[in-house]
Amino acid sequence: MGAALRRAAFAGSWYPRGAAAIVDEVEGYLRAASPGAVSGRLIGLVSPHAGLHYSGPVAAWGYSLLRGREPASVVLVGPSHRAVFEGVAVHASGAWETPLGQVAIDEELAQALVDAEGALFDDPGPHRDEHSLEMQMPFLQQAMPGLRIVPMLMGTQSREEVEALAAALARVLPGREALLVASSDLSHYQPAPVASRLDAEVVGDVRRLDADALMQRLETRDNVACGGGPLVAVMKAARALGADRATVLRYADSGDVGGDKAQVVGYLSAVISASV
Repeated sequence: MGAALRRAAFAGSWYPRGAAAIVDEVEGYLRAASPGAVSGRLIGLVSPHAGLHYSGPVAAWGYSLLRGREPASVVLVGPSHRAVFEGVAVHASGAWETPLGQVAIDEELAQALVDAEGALFDDPGPHRDEHSLEMQMPFLQQAMPGLRIVPMLMGTQSREEVEALAAALARVLPGREALLVASSDLSHYQPAPVASRLDAEVVGDVRRLDADALMQRLETRDNVACGGGPLVAVMKAARALGADRATVLRYADSGDVGGDKAQVVGYLSAVISASV
């Protein structure tokens, strides 16, 4: 497909429309985050994707670790909430635009990933009205100017789809300056005590880098994580790339901001790294 410019679909609703307002809000969250030093080689992040006001304070804990790092190619993996399809839709050429400017797609890396596995295909269409990756952009643009991206959406999040994506990432990424980001919220619209209990199981799987346990949980229970497939695929790929630890940086729910604890959405920020 030809190069395509994806314009922001959620500026003015899920996050501010103006660049100055975005910077003010994102910088406030980044300054408030205190993840501490994470030793080793940074391979991936787990980050939520709700409205900036709600999940931004949690997402900032991971993105604050990118401050001062050399620009890299960021492979964004998220779930498709609106478009229905099978496989992994890659926006493989062009750029993404937000009020903070345009971010170029790493077209060579994107094409290499598409070529690596049949389940991956070049199609910007499903990305047009999807929020799971756009909500990462304000943090990425502010924390790592000059980055390039490879946006990827998972259609069914089936085991086969997860395995295909993880295999492609593990095959193509070695030797490249690339960072993985798994975009996912956790449980949805449960009372806060129930959400905390359900989410603790997923957080535990992430902390142990136990992708198989999380995949089994996704296949046997509902309302575990809307981006469970991206979580598992990124965890599996990170393992193959040398990751040996995951550090949970922050967990919270929407009620911590909005005050309504009767029905909450869970948010997680974590970093996946290699000790050598």
